[in-house]
Amino acid sequence: MNLELYRPLAERLDALPNGFPPAADGAELRLLARLFTPEEAQLAAQLRLTLETPAQIAARLGADPRALRQQLKEMARGGLIAAGRAEGGLGYGLLPFVVGIYEAQVGRIDAELAALFEAYYRQAYGKMMAVQPPVHRVIPIGESVTTRLEIRPYESASEIINAVKAWGVVDCICRKQKALIGEGCQHPLDVCMILSETSGAFDNRSEVRALTREGALETLQRAAQAGLVHSVSNNQRGLWYICNCCTCSCGILRGVVELGVTSVVAASAYHSQVEEALCSACANCVDACQFGALRIEMTAQVNLARCVGCGLCVPACPEAAISLARRPEASLAGAPPANEDEWRTARAAARGLDLERVR
Repeated sequence: MNLELYRPLAERLDALPNGFPPAADGAELRLLARLFTPEEAQLAAQLRLTLETPAQIAARLGADPRALRQQLKEMARGGLIAAGRAEGGLGYGLLPFVVGIYEAQVGRIDAELAALFEAYYRQAYGKMMAVQPPVHRVIPIGESVTTRLEIRPYESASEIINAVKAWGVVDCICRKQKALIGEGCQHPLDVCMILSETSGAFDNRSEVRALTREGALETLQRAAQAGLVHSVSNNQRGLWYICNCCTCSCGILRGVVELGVTSVVAASAYHSQVEEALCSACANCVDACQFGALRIEMTAQVNLARCVGCGLCVPACPEAAISLARRPEASLAGAPPANEDEWRTARAAARGLDLERVR
């Protein structure tokens, strides 16, 4: 197979704010070759972030609209490109590799794809993790949030769930991938949540198990009880998924532990604090923390530089000695970008990209 056929698509994906950096040995090309045919890769490399109808794409590329429509439909069904409402009808566009193409392979991933992703991850993934603003943002688990804390709607998982009209759950591709390479963890699979503002959006979807609002809240609680960190896209509005992550398998959170990129995820607006008079030094909080932010020195001590404010340590403490406190405004990086477009603009600027090239 001529892997050079996939280089234009790899470069196009790396021109997106999310990034898809090259690996020294071409691992990114082998990964794309496993997912796309050469013809699909050629077409995807010419798509834009802005959704276009098949007729618009055909006019721009000088292609046959009918054949193009069928090809685009099949690629969208395989999670290789985006599909949605556009001016003039159903539109198609370019998907980032992460979050996007890779996550859409949750129903198709096998040992070969898992190994290809791992090879790419270990060589190149860290290059895009350190770029600001981060792809993901942590939100605290519900058990850690008290009524005396100031909680903004985009900072509360339950508020995010209550703000939409459809809920679904899929298996976590990160934990499936790690299991397929023989490095699986014990955390549950079926806790990755997707959201929509359209009622019934996940009905009759074979790859998604539709949930009620109550079922979504129960899934959230089940994930928290399993010691998983809630994270969402790093913007305030238009949130369409809640990842329930672990540092042992999550492609993003592994960056903290394995790659040493502490800025890989945006911390929540909170941090843990310890009331030392109540602390029994049992170390339950140390075991619960996935980021190495807690240690025992007579009593539990918090390393604020490592604390992401996930709140998992709060219910783990039998003495109720740990709580969350809002970080001082001066220590915050500011509010998250208002929406995905604002995030893209900020991320493109940080990477020195011309966003208009892919819009």
